[in-house]
Amino acid sequence: MLWTDLMMGLNRLRGLGPPATLWRLCLQCSPAVAMLDRVPSALGVPPLGLVALRLSRGIHGRGDQTNHAAGNRVPCRFPFSRVSKQDLAFFENLLPGRTIVDPDVLMTHNVDWMKSVRGSSELLLRPQTTEEVSKILKYCCERRLAVNPQGGNTGLVGGSVPVYDEIILSTSLMNQILSFDQVSGCVLENLSNYLEERDFIMPLDLGAKGSCQIGGNVATNAGGLRLLRYGSLRGTVLGLEVVLASGKILNFLTALRKDNTGYDLKQLFIGSEGTLGIITAVSILCPRRPRAVNVAFLGCSSYKKLLETFQCCRGMLGEILSAFEFLDSACMKLLEKHLKLINPIAENSFYIVIETAGSNADHDKEKLHNFLEAVMASFLVTDGTVATEDAKIKALWSIRERVTEALTHDGYTYKYDISLPLEKIYQLVEDMREYLGDKAKNVVGYGHVGDGNLHLNITSHSKDQALQEAIEPYVYEWTARYRGSISAEHGLGLKKRNYIHFSKHPEAVALMKDIKHMLDPHRILNPYKTLPDQG
Repeated sequence: MLWTDLMMGLNRLRGLGPPATLWRLCLQCSPAVAMLDRVPSALGVPPLGLVALRLSRGIHGRGDQTNHAAGNRVPCRFPFSRVSKQDLAFFENLLPGRTIVDPDVLMTHNVDWMKSVRGSSELLLRPQTTEEVSKILKYCCERRLAVNPQGGNTGLVGGSVPVYDEIILSTSLMNQILSFDQVSGCVLENLSNYLEERDFIMPLDLGAKGSCQIGGNVATNAGGLRLLRYGSLRGTVLGLEVVLASGKILNFLTALRKDNTGYDLKQLFIGSEGTLGIITAVSILCPRRPRAVNVAFLGCSSYKKLLETFQCCRGMLGEILSAFEFLDSACMKLLEKHLKLINPIAENSFYIVIETAGSNADHDKEKLHNFLEAVMASFLVTDGTVATEDAKIKALWSIRERVTEALTHDGYTYKYDISLPLEKIYQLVEDMREYLGDKAKNVVGYGHVGDGNLHLNITSHSKDQALQEAIEPYVYEWTARYRGSISAEHGLGLKKRNYIHFSKHPEAVALMKDIKHMLDPHRILNPYKTLPDQG
């Protein structure tokens, strides 16, 4: 039923329908074995779930090998061995029926989601256990065979596909749910659905939830739509199981929320993009599923008013605020043009998706009512609509989540994942439009206001070398000027590896190289990615 009391006095705000549960979960882990322990709270906080996942290494984002801007030239092939008949015989004996040389099957694993990065691997391995991963890496290390870990292959920076002929190690078959504590290779959405049936949710939600995998999410430290509420994976991941390049298995799996014994080594592998080890299992803290979920879709006439709305939102919604996303009018036009989506409110310069999630529907309803009344009365928001029923919640969320899809229909897309101070986020979009002029077809901005993350996307009719060279390194220089990060959540992969110095000091990069050499001295794990070229 409609929240008539919430709508009173808000003539421009339109309610969408009856209450329902939310969470279109976005968990993509390779099929997994999950074990969830209920942890009682001594402080009256709803119990949390702990899920441990043995997982596929899908990657959140997408890549591009074929760009040749100065910082993006593909490096020369390292002096790795090439797969021989003897090697093939070893793998066929180890993985009968799961050693793939079929060119048609390999084609889909050699190309990234955006079809902009293409490798030339001739061998795909599909292990089912950590022990098989260990034996594969031990053999490859001894033979100096390069390995490209791969799960969902949804990466945006060229980190999930081969550059040359690296062996593709897919974790997609590590997918049996062994217990409620351990999951093996789960697709994010599958795991989310599994947890929802048990009254828990994943603390991570991504637009690519239908295909990305939890191993890759952890390997890239993916952010997503819930970071504002639940924090990053560095906080919710309690433990890992990792196989090193040598084949050694490191077991950091734990269900403990506090463990201050020595170095927290799991943090080395979170965000390492498969260059230090292959993550095969994860213990992750999962919150209880919220009882009351609401989504508001609002319009603002300026970015300044959008920021003021965010500050008001944080102050008035507080503990029930779970997401605050935005997209600009250029994104909305692409959604309308290419996907035929209907804008549910009046035309505006900016659009906001706000989600609340709590345990008391009446309490949340009152807080949301007060917030909406305040932002409407102060003219921060010009129009809006509210959904409380699951189908309509999903419909509102799809406007934000399908922007990437709409962009794929607009031509060749140059994607940048930037972290900046909140007040500078949209200035980059405006400056880029002015800087590029008519060189670009469209320059659009959307992203996560709650954690200062802008997704800057630039389209052209076709791949344009001159346009890319105009964008890079300008976009990175601009970001560095305001002390931002050139990769907020997608990682560096192949595309951004040589731009790392815009966000990290030389001493930090040197230390990263030392760590890589210590853990993978022969550079067999996901080579040509993350770290800059030598020299």
